[in-house]
Amino acid sequence: MTGSALHLKPTGTAVAAARQENFPVASRLMGPAVRPHVMRFYAFARAADDIADDPALAPEEKLERLARFRGALTGSLPPAEVPEAAALRATLDETGVSSDHALALLDAFEHDATRPRTRSWAALLDYCRLSANPVGRMVLDLHGEGARTRGPSDALCTALQILNHLQDCGEDYRRLGRIYLPADWLAEEGVPEGALAAPAASPALGRVLERTLVATNELLRAAAPLPAAIGNRRLALEAAVILRLARALASRLKGADPIADRVRVGRGAMAALGLSAAIQEGWARVRR
Repeated sequence: MTGSALHLKPTGTAVAAARQENFPVASRLMGPAVRPHVMRFYAFARAADDIADDPALAPEEKLERLARFRGALTGSLPPAEVPEAAALRATLDETGVSSDHALALLDAFEHDATRPRTRSWAALLDYCRLSANPVGRMVLDLHGEGARTRGPSDALCTALQILNHLQDCGEDYRRLGRIYLPADWLAEEGVPEGALAAPAASPALGRVLERTLVATNELLRAAAPLPAAIGNRRLALEAAVILRLARALASRLKGADPIADRVRVGRGAMAALGLSAAIQEGWARVRR
């Protein structure tokens, strides 16, 4: 990547990866002045996450590579050693947004590299505090939003993360040996770890998946005030779209078996739901 590209736009790889996500990443609803900064943050997170999720790397190698991301971002290493960190550093310098959000993500990826089990629901929420909530907070800070948006934003980001964990619970175990479902809930139902590698979910594992989904729907209810709390109209529409899509995915996961088949919202349905949510939120803002 050339020096000019480094400071102007994310890599094509990051853009392509963003298009494959379940939920919008810096969609056209966001203002054009903010979108490049969000994409730099996404490119940094995507590159670091790919290290943590690489099954060919030993934990020690993952930690060493993630340490280089941290050093390039904080200045203890030359930024050019990690282009994604250098690009994000430029965004932080230009906008005045704290590096804490990106550093929290690195903490989460280091956790993934060394601790492949989740003890409890509380531990899962604590993990999402590092792995998911900083994404929403970064976007809010880039838009100059106040503290009152943080609670519902954290709830939405955590819910999105856990929905992704539910979608991928079989693949995460088979490919990475990683289990995000609360270990104490699995133990209560007598579910052995190997059940996640089976062709389909057992009734006991199904109950754990349903319990996790019920708790996640509580988070989505806590996230409901977010669009109305956001001052920036375009960001409020983006939040409304993401919230609608999250509810749709949660609805599809109810009663489904993500071990047997990956549950997702199709691109066509995503577009229709997104348009509906944007229109509804836009009309609600006019009336308010």
